Amino acid sequence: MTLKKIAEERLSNIEKISIIIPALNEVKTLKETLISTHPSTNVEVIVVDGGSVDGTVGLAQSLGANVLSAPAGRACQMNVGAKAATGEILLFLHADTRLPPEFDAMVRTALKSRVGRGGKTPVAGAFALQINAPLRRLRLIEWGVNWRSHFLQLPYGDQAIFLKAKTFHEIGSFLELPIMEDFELMCRLRGKGRIALIPVPVVTSARRWLKRGVFQTTLINQIIILAYLLGVSPERLVRWYRRQPDACPDWQTKPKPTPSR
Repeated sequence: MTLKKIAEERLSNIEKISIIIPALNEVKTLKETLISTHPSTNVEVIVVDGGSVDGTVGLAQSLGANVLSAPAGRACQMNVGAKAATGEILLFLHADTRLPPEFDAMVRTALKSRVGRGGKTPVAGAFALQINAPLRRLRLIEWGVNWRSHFLQLPYGDQAIFLKAKTFHEIGSFLELPIMEDFELMCRLRGKGRIALIPVPVVTSARRWLKRGVFQTTLINQIIILAYLLGVSPERLVRWYRRQPDACPDWQTKPKPTPSR
């Protein structure tokens, strides 16, 4: 048997991972995200564009991603990507989030792990979270996210959720909601089994915390979750969310007036 055939046989025994990235005008962040997917073994990258006009599509194609189009909306875009994916494992990655080195081996190992004697393998998994800014209060946010993910079994979409493709299609994919699609999916998955949390973090952009301020962003997120659990429609929630004013970023102070001479 030739070395090429041996390599092909070994590769065929490794589960393929399909990374699905929904994007809309993400040319400023997507490059680092796509670079973080390499090098990897038996991985395909699918960028599902929601109508970008800033060069996102050309950038994704130049970096080797398979680019698809879908109506704008993260849930819809991810479902389109999942339908086209050829991997046994699906990994949903935000366009502003970087994967850690050797993520592919970590994902495969996590989905095969068992806890305790006779323990079952997890139904899904996610990574810990690191927010890409030096603010101390963001370290508290990271701690809270990782605590919630581990003890409440509720990681969110910015933690690179992954699961077997078979499981994803069996539970009915993402509900095509304008907001909370990741929360809703994880609630369904949590009811079916354990969610594995990889302690190595993905690194996500701090832009949404810096745009509105750390305290305001965190408060808004918690209000939206509570309102959703109380039955407020996602359509109403997303309208309210979009009306929230931006705060002065925590890392930026307003310029002092120049003294008159």
